[in-house]
Amino acid sequence: MSERETVVITGFGPFRQFLVNPSWVTAQGLKLAGLGESIDVYIKELPVSYNATQQIIAELWQTLKPKFAVHLGIARGSSLVILEQTGKNSGYRYRDVCGFCPTDHRCIKGGPERLDSVVNVRAISKHFQQAGIDVVHSRDAGRYLCDFAYYCSLHQSQRRAAFIHIPSSGSLASAERLVPLLQEIIVMMLNQLEDAKYHSET
Repeated sequence: MSERETVVITGFGPFRQFLVNPSWVTAQGLKLAGLGESIDVYIKELPVSYNATQQIIAELWQTLKPKFAVHLGIARGSSLVILEQTGKNSGYRYRDVCGFCPTDHRCIKGGPERLDSVVNVRAISKHFQQAGIDVVHSRDAGRYLCDFAYYCSLHQSQRRAAFIHIPSSGSLASAERLVPLLQEIIVMMLNQLEDAKYHSET
């Protein structure tokens, strides 16, 4: 990665008991920590609103044209870092903070039912599990704003996105441990992208 590239990191705004959403605080921490000399980190707070989130994500991809996007959300009651592989298009029946539900309960009319990230999050989670760190992978991001944002981003980006559910409890929930861990996870994701690009060009 010789020339500078942009990685977008998003967190969510206030939601229920989280007046300051830990996912947004974590995104700010990652901006400060950085992802290496050749990467510009751009962070954005997403409101817990289907319409606004869809619009913001589309604008981020169209204007910034980032190399990759990482979306963060809080996993209430969890002490694990959960790497999501798949975004789902339909099944959005829970109302957002504005009391709104998507038309036909789906993200994109006519879009595929599911989209997988180009990144193999199972391989990344396995790496950390072998080191005794509570990082797992999942194929169900919950069919609420987390899943919705993820699908929209995957659809906009030729699947160059990832979603990470961060813990709300336990030792990994502290910024001192969580930010360096996520920094390492995201760098591994970017390295996977580079490896895939290299193999496609040779």
